Amino acid sequence: MNDVALTNARAEVAIKRLLPRIEARFAGTIDEGEWQNFVARVRQYFPALFAHLQTLYGHHYDFFYHLESVLYVLTEMWHDRSGELKALDALRQHDAEWYLSHRMIGAMCYVDLFAGGLAGLQERLPYFTELGITYLHLMPLFAVPKGDSDGGYAVKSYREVNPELGTMEELAELAGKLRRRGISLVIDFIGNHTSDEHEWAQRAIAGDAEYQEYYRMFPDRGLPDAYERSIGEVFPDERPGCFTYNNRMKKWVWTTFYNYQWDLNYENPVVFTRMLGEMLFLANQGVEVLRLDALAFLWKRLGTTCQNLPEAHTVIRALRAAARIAAPAMVFKSEAIVHPDEVRRYVSLEECELSYNPQLMALLWNSLATRWLLSRCSTIRPGSRLRGSLRAPCDDISWLFSDEESAGRVQSVRSSRQRLHQPARQLRPRSVFRNHPVDRDARLRYVRVAVRAGQALAEDDARG
Repeated sequence: MNDVALTNARAEVAIKRLLPRIEARFAGTIDEGEWQNFVARVRQYFPALFAHLQTLYGHHYDFFYHLESVLYVLTEMWHDRSGELKALDALRQHDAEWYLSHRMIGAMCYVDLFAGGLAGLQERLPYFTELGITYLHLMPLFAVPKGDSDGGYAVKSYREVNPELGTMEELAELAGKLRRRGISLVIDFIGNHTSDEHEWAQRAIAGDAEYQEYYRMFPDRGLPDAYERSIGEVFPDERPGCFTYNNRMKKWVWTTFYNYQWDLNYENPVVFTRMLGEMLFLANQGVEVLRLDALAFLWKRLGTTCQNLPEAHTVIRALRAAARIAAPAMVFKSEAIVHPDEVRRYVSLEECELSYNPQLMALLWNSLATRWLLSRCSTIRPGSRLRGSLRAPCDDISWLFSDEESAGRVQSVRSSRQRLHQPARQLRPRSVFRNHPVDRDARLRYVRVAVRAGQALAEDDARG
């Protein structure tokens, strides 16, 4: 028996043992017809879910305890799903590629800037209908700390909306009204990290050893120094390093982005289960597309860049299989601002059906500034799509050319990068950020600065 057959056989044994236990927990509260439909999805997707979880956590002595916990969360969240959403699940199962329709026209907005709040956004729904919008992405709207929030990406609670924007009940109401207008709600799921003000982080700071295992923490600089020999810095000019010392715990915490954003420890199966519950809670509010933020950083391994590791893909595949069981109407969209060859590896029916296409934006700006035509055509798997943006996926503009792509075009890639950024620095000094001290790469904050910088370079070239 080969490895795949053996894993499938073990999955079959596991589900035979677990399903009766799960059914007994919900006895008397489940419609028989709905239960049979749910069980059919469990039998269809559980083998894949089992295989992924076994790959990640099979070495844990209590693996089957965690497996049962995952199945319980799936059943509980499916049980709590509204009748309207269960009907949508059934519809989408018969129209699995609904997101590929030529009728899909997207829009993105910050709720506060566009409408003041969720209540104001509901009043503007006729406007979206008039435009023909069928896909509405609301930028981060979760509860965040008052000060350090990273524009909404430092989440204090996945189950609360920022009170300045509204409530979770208003979000669910908005999702229903959008759905009835044929508009799919899209929101961000920040799964790599939480705010240090999240309940889990606060319990860790208070000394709870169980919650300290939710994050990656170290008693001294030994391992952080070892990791930093091979990993890069996201904000080298603003916050060098990837670890932050917490004086109350006397520990170093892994903080890939800002010091108030603590990286979750997906090597802990409890973290996977808890985050699965948060994800499905959002699905039950009516979210139809979930943008997975910073997914390239989900897994860490000593001696690597700690980006795009195979286990990160396995985590996403496990979440995808789980969502197909409990909320099949929802699809994933990846946000991986990494090398184009790595971006496409996240795009498939097994991981993310949709993805940002960061190379379109970056190569456009690069071509305008350098007069090079850098073409990249990534082949993606059937049933998936890349979403393009001429601005930026989130908050910056990059040039996206590598040393290899620049070979033969310039004598020094590093000096060429410096030359691209110099006009922008002169126009608006603070517009250039994420300056890397070695390879001279950086990012720009403003479209108009990028345009003017490109014009300045062209004028300089014309003068010889």
